[in-house]
Amino acid sequence: MRALITGAGGFVGGHLSAYLLTHTDWELLGTVYPEPVEDAQPHLRLRHVHLDLRDPGRVAELVASFAPEAVFHLAAQAIPAASFANPWDTLENNIRAQVNLLEALRRLERPSRFLVIGSNEEYGHPRSDELPVTEDTPLRPTSPYAVSKVTQDFLGLQYHLAHGMDVVRLRPFNHTGPGQSPRLVVPAFASQIARVEAGLQEPVIRVGNLEVSRDFLDVRDVVRAYHLAATAGEAGEVYNLASGHPQSLRGLLDTLLALSSISMRVEVDPTRPADTPVIYGSAEKFRRQTGWEPTIAFEQTLRDVLEYWREQVRM
Repeated sequence: MRALITGAGGFVGGHLSAYLLTHTDWELLGTVYPEPVEDAQPHLRLRHVHLDLRDPGRVAELVASFAPEAVFHLAAQAIPAASFANPWDTLENNIRAQVNLLEALRRLERPSRFLVIGSNEEYGHPRSDELPVTEDTPLRPTSPYAVSKVTQDFLGLQYHLAHGMDVVRLRPFNHTGPGQSPRLVVPAFASQIARVEAGLQEPVIRVGNLEVSRDFLDVRDVVRAYHLAATAGEAGEVYNLASGHPQSLRGLLDTLLALSSISMRVEVDPTRPADTPVIYGSAEKFRRQTGWEPTIAFEQTLRDVLEYWREQVRM
């Protein structure tokens, strides 16, 4: 089995590569951009290639030469806030890359399963009577990033319906874990705590609005779900990946602070706007199809993220 992982140098791509190397005998090819990844410990079944997925010619060459039997399309501009600063950059990057991949795969003589990685951001701000969010909840994208994900989602469906391609669409909710960018909430909190412990920052944790609750998954549960979707998902279908349990940001921060022996003050940025109070989803459809359920306790995820940042600040 040959699998192509786009965005293999990213947070989720790295975890997915590690999972597939451990749990399968597949040959893996990962695309990285903008900089090549130097493998500290090269693996015989994994190699990386530097590729701008917006280049249709280069994408076609790669797909034709490797002929993947499964494609995990993770590469994307994945920060919703950044998409407001430059909407077209996010739209072009996320949509053009997927079109190029689908067109290249369409020309292959052998079929290839294609995983479209969407986002719970496609649902926008669901009403309280729409919780937990299911795959039938209306899509109300509230950022250019979310629009790009809706487009990727429906491009996958269109290529399945028009060309009979083997496409499975996923809408994962928030996921975190070791190695995630501090631009996102859990590592943002954890990295500040680690810096305070190391004496690199005053004992103040700066945060945004804490009066919201979100559905969090561990990235290691998510990549296990991606493997199951590639091997047991139904072509043409869309699946939520969610825990089904909202976690408050205030409780999340309190748990991280309790893991430290140093007293710290929390400083809330009053300019950060309030957000939708509670969002969480249902993964019942995917559970029925594959048997998947999250297995890593959220407190363990928080411990692992904090330990990761403690190691980073010691380096």
